[in-house]
Amino acid sequence: MANMTKEEILHLGRLSRIALTTGEVDAFQTSIDSILEYVSVVTEMAGDGEIEKKVGARYNVLRPDVVTEEAGTHAEILLTAMPKRDGRFLSVQKILNQVE
Repeated sequence: MANMTKEEILHLGRLSRIALTTGEVDAFQTSIDSILEYVSVVTEMAGDGEIEKKVGARYNVLRPDVVTEEAGTHAEILLTAMPKRDGRFLSVQKILNQVE
């Protein structure tokens, strides 16, 4: 595999909108070939992109919804922590003008 030139690395940096210092360009120049080689190995292992299709039953792997708490169990605890409340609701300062 041919080494990438500094100009090619700087060009990739510009395309990626990443400003590279001279030290970073030198570091990338020594490491990018091993990165590209690794990517080619992974691509090779993945094959030609064909996915093996399997026939058979499929099951939902998510857990079923189960109510674990009674409704409103934590509401009072949360409301007592609020600086201002109006019954069961949090009271906040009006921020929008109502134009009729």
